[in-house]
Amino acid sequence: MAMSGANDTPAEEPNVPERPLEEGQAEGQTEGKTAGKTEGRAQAEPVTEETGRQRLAAGLWPPRVSRAQLIVALLLFVLGLGLAIQVRSNSDSSALRGARQEDLVRILDELDGRTKRLEDEKQRLEDQRRELESSSNQAEEARRQTVEKERQLGILAGTVAAQGPGITLKITDPTGQVQSDQLLDTLQELRAAGAEAIQINGVRIVAGSYFSDENGGVGIDGKKITQPYEFKVIGKPQDLEPALNIPGGVVQTLEKEQATVAVTRSAKIVVDALRAAKQPDYARSSSG
Repeated sequence: MAMSGANDTPAEEPNVPERPLEEGQAEGQTEGKTAGKTEGRAQAEPVTEETGRQRLAAGLWPPRVSRAQLIVALLLFVLGLGLAIQVRSNSDSSALRGARQEDLVRILDELDGRTKRLEDEKQRLEDQRRELESSSNQAEEARRQTVEKERQLGILAGTVAAQGPGITLKITDPTGQVQSDQLLDTLQELRAAGAEAIQINGVRIVAGSYFSDENGGVGIDGKKITQPYEFKVIGKPQDLEPALNIPGGVVQTLEKEQATVAVTRSAKIVVDALRAAKQPDYARSSSG
């Protein structure tokens, strides 16, 4: 009975350690803290992204330009402005802007003629080279070419007479307005068009010829000539005459001075005014 009573006595509940509960609570608290931190980061991320944009904007504006970059930019601006002004100036000063279609065609033909003359000269020189290389008697061929070259140089130097196709240009100046610089412009235009021999009022024109104004006329190489001024020019007439009649060219310029200009083509022009051969004082041939 005593044993039965002992069994009927309620058993004391074992003391459960409170540490697991504390650990559980700690784990709950840890999970809560972790969740709180995660939510905090999630809430803070937009703030971080907004700050990044602000930093990017702050880095781009205001722009930070170095002194060297400013100088380079200024120089490029000035250069571009200068080029624009130059292009506009060239366009405005072009003498051909208002030219008629037939005038432009004539100018183009003149340029084609000059190109053709240069090509012919190139072909002639190549033929001479081939003749020297293939000739069985190169010494004789060299002498022949030397004589021919001497004749050509004599024409250019004005020491021998010349004849051939060309034009006669006659300038009548009743008011006396034509001056030496206008005659010089006429000469240069003829040379550019391919003139090979020229004489003006009996004066042979050479590379060293010069013009001056004289009372009642014009001086060429110190010799006074009076109007009418007559140019005898040997060259290709189809190139010489159009060169004088281009818009704004020689003929139009002289006509503005109330002068009368007449150009006549001819199959034979004789240039017989001669210049004395001048011997050099100091220069000597270096051959031999």
